[in-house]
Amino acid sequence: MGVTLKQVIKNLDAFPRAEEHLLHKTQSGALVSVIGIVIMVTLFLHELGYYLSTYTVHQMSVDLKRGENLPIHINMTFPSLPCDVLSVDAIDMSGKHEVDLDTNIWKLRLNSYGHIIGTEYISDLVEKEHTHHKHDHDKDHHEDSEQKIHLQTLDESTENTIKKVKQALTDGEGCRVYGTLDVQRVAGNFHISVHGLNIYVAQMIFGGAKNVNVSHVIHDLSFGPEYPGIHNPLDDTTRILHDTSGTFKYYIKVVPTEYRYISKEVVPTNQFSVTEYFSTMNDHDRTWPAVYFLYDLSPITVTIKEERRSFLHFITRLCAVLGGTFAVTGMLDRWMYRLMETLTKPKSKTRSGSR
Repeated sequence: MGVTLKQVIKNLDAFPRAEEHLLHKTQSGALVSVIGIVIMVTLFLHELGYYLSTYTVHQMSVDLKRGENLPIHINMTFPSLPCDVLSVDAIDMSGKHEVDLDTNIWKLRLNSYGHIIGTEYISDLVEKEHTHHKHDHDKDHHEDSEQKIHLQTLDESTENTIKKVKQALTDGEGCRVYGTLDVQRVAGNFHISVHGLNIYVAQMIFGGAKNVNVSHVIHDLSFGPEYPGIHNPLDDTTRILHDTSGTFKYYIKVVPTEYRYISKEVVPTNQFSVTEYFSTMNDHDRTWPAVYFLYDLSPITVTIKEERRSFLHFITRLCAVLGGTFAVTGMLDRWMYRLMETLTKPKSKTRSGSR
């Protein structure tokens, strides 16, 4: 009974062994074996890297966030406008209107070659004029002689600033504006322009709205921290105007996004899409050129989760790849052996016949 059981088990062997003296090793078989080993090692490393890498799963849900701020990171260059005339203004649907924002916003003065020649917070002629106007209203009860002295000082200061800006325009100065705006999480817009200037001062500097060149380069514009795979469509956008002027408007749809790393770290951020519109200045336009960014928030939030493939999936793919390679190399070895056998047999017959 024991012998019969052993015999049954042996009959289940799917990999019978041949006697050593029956094995015939060839050079073609060795070549195929080396090629097969190289292929299997390469595929194993590829599958291992595929298993260790992560993939992302996208989920959508209704955005339930309330009362949070929306960070806007800007980094732009205006090659044809000096820093003294640029201001950043923001307004939203709640009615909040901020002129000449200076919170976490910096300006870099650039020469005609684009090299930095000065750094400062956004505080320019606009703020100075606002201060002077407020001071005038507070001093209405003063004597006429004191008002005349104050107005004379204001005029001299304004004239000096105008001369400074005109000289900067002649020298080809530009300006780089960068920093972070923290706005309310509602629809709104922010724009970079010369709108903060007194209209008469702007007229004296530029000689008309058609002479304001709002050519710009958007190095970076984002609505939150970056995450792997994010694409900000306005990055490295260049808009240069020649012999014309006008207003650029970028209509932005902001999509709230959460990125969840495999380590459980969560990064709240936003991605966005954009469409662009440009309107040329006409002689009858009363507005001044500017670059507008009009944003609206999507009610849907996107959650992106990093996940890793299961170990069972890795083993399954590995067996399929290595087993398939082994089977193909075995077939290739048999074909090469038969080919070599076919090529060598006629030669041996010819030699035996000549003898």
